[in-house]
Amino acid sequence: MLLFIILFLSLQSFSQTRFIHVYVALCHNDNQGIVPVPTQLGNGQDPDKNLYWGAMFGLRSYFKNISHDWQKIKDIEPKDPEILDAILYKHSSQDFYLLAEAYDGSKIKSCTEQFLRSSNGQGEKMIEYRSNKFMFGGNSDLVAYIGHDGLMDFSVNVKYNAPVKDIDAIVLACFSKDYFAIEFKRSGAIPVLWTTHLMAPEAYTLEAALRAWLNNKSLKESAAQAYNKFQKCGLKGARNLFSTGF
Repeated sequence: MLLFIILFLSLQSFSQTRFIHVYVALCHNDNQGIVPVPTQLGNGQDPDKNLYWGAMFGLRSYFKNISHDWQKIKDIEPKDPEILDAILYKHSSQDFYLLAEAYDGSKIKSCTEQFLRSSNGQGEKMIEYRSNKFMFGGNSDLVAYIGHDGLMDFSVNVKYNAPVKDIDAIVLACFSKDYFAIEFKRSGAIPVLWTTHLMAPEAYTLEAALRAWLNNKSLKESAAQAYNKFQKCGLKGARNLFSTGF
């Protein structure tokens, strides 16, 4: 009887573990259809200073210096040359793990395509941590994309399979609902947060959205509150910027 209880609790604990995979296409003045930013922020081959990674509100710096929700537990040496940096995080109080990968800004198309494949349940990625083997990519519960909306500039070549599980998706990029809707309808992804207008895809919005997702709260409202706090755009405008579902 005792063995059964221990086994039950172990399985219950495992079932509550959740995995999040964040794809970051580094800002790149030369290879993306964006309004140029200062040179050091817009060098897509330099993650340490990049607007979406190493700058103050980039994912790596924000999670390190400002966020209290996520703790870095492992630096990962990327095997894919298109990925310039990768970090494994654990939630500060819950059994949730987040893999963040920074793609070379000139490889934004590859980043976008891999994000879409993962939203379809393809391309599992294993990360070892201590005695554990965590599966991200297509095995994730939530996938997120941060960066320029490359679908404004190019078409993707992704072959989708029949979905085998529900995967939630966040896209923090300009007009992402307009451009990603067709792909998500094909991939079977569930759009829990995307945008209807121009936006700055910085990490405070991601942090707020993840907090809402993990606690079954409104992602749209949480993202809007955070975006207004940092961008001073007015709460009404911020609420109109974000959308959930088709």
